[in-house]
Amino acid sequence: MGRQSGPEASGKQARWRTGFEIELLAPAGRSRRDLAERTAAAFGGRVERFFHAQTEPSKVPGQPTFNNLSPGFRVRDGAGRPIAAFVCDITLQHDLDRAAPPQPGWYRIVSDDARLIRLAQRHCDPDAALAVVLAPLAALFGGTTETHPSGMVRVGDGEGRPVAVAAPLPGERERATEIVTAPLGPERDEVVARLLALAREEGFSLPREGATHIHFDGAPLRRARVFATLIGLLDRHGDALKQMVGVNPHCVRLGPWPDALAPLARSRAFRAADWPTAAAMLSTVGLSKYCDYNLKNILAADPAKDTVEVRVLPASLDPAPVLAAASLFEALLHWCVEREAVRRVPDRLDRLLAALDLPPEVRQAWIETAAEARG
Repeated sequence: MGRQSGPEASGKQARWRTGFEIELLAPAGRSRRDLAERTAAAFGGRVERFFHAQTEPSKVPGQPTFNNLSPGFRVRDGAGRPIAAFVCDITLQHDLDRAAPPQPGWYRIVSDDARLIRLAQRHCDPDAALAVVLAPLAALFGGTTETHPSGMVRVGDGEGRPVAVAAPLPGERERATEIVTAPLGPERDEVVARLLALAREEGFSLPREGATHIHFDGAPLRRARVFATLIGLLDRHGDALKQMVGVNPHCVRLGPWPDALAPLARSRAFRAADWPTAAAMLSTVGLSKYCDYNLKNILAADPAKDTVEVRVLPASLDPAPVLAAASLFEALLHWCVEREAVRRVPDRLDRLLAALDLPPEVRQAWIETAAEARG
């Protein structure tokens, strides 16, 4: 079993509620909207345009980042149930022609204040044309919009201070595509396989920096001892697991946890704490979402993303390695829950893998993959 093929089956444990984010690239001349429309047709549903919020690096001195809204497309099936969203990922850069002109109807809204971006997201119409999209924001601030010859539209407050800018979206940014599934249960394998089959049929490809992120429901993990076991497991074996699943060496926004996290999780005070106290302790160590294993979401009290996120998988148009990795990490999470009262994580990864609730042939395949990855 190679690093890109992976086991497919899961064990006897109940299926963990899981969401997937898979980064792909539309063929030249196409866009993520095309894949959304194809998906909606396949599921007998509809497409809704919305504003997708991101943070991007800035070259302006004293302003390290800008916040922006770009066009996203949400697909619902015929019964109105969410299937997936198709959004931009700003980290996908290498394969796009930065000199390409904007496509009609594609623009973004930019501000240096995340609060203003959230306000625009709530009050501006994602279906509106660029020339008028910021009018509701201008009305809120008692300001006016100014249109420049480039097509950029600026809105200021009543005293002329800048609030936000809407500008055409150049550089083939419409091709950057991240498929963000709805949270999935028993239907997980079928939905992921179907979405990736549609992407293959539409000619989508893998970006140089592409990654797959898996979000696991955080509710079963919100106990201090369980969370401490998870931290201990990933602190000891996270790098090896990363190599096992074939991490993309060109992927960005990965990296280690803060140095203070593992000692905190080993402390008696943390393990004895109730969850609110443990969460408050975790909030002091400087967690970031941009790391190999993102624990920050579970502390944010956002019901839409109350998750632990595994960020080390490569992008894939083949569902098999994606679903295999999901089953592996699902088994690891179940092991953490079951080992709540036990502090020690096995020193050797093969011994940990041997203890997982996976079919014997799948468990052995992962043990062999771990040995291959170790060299």
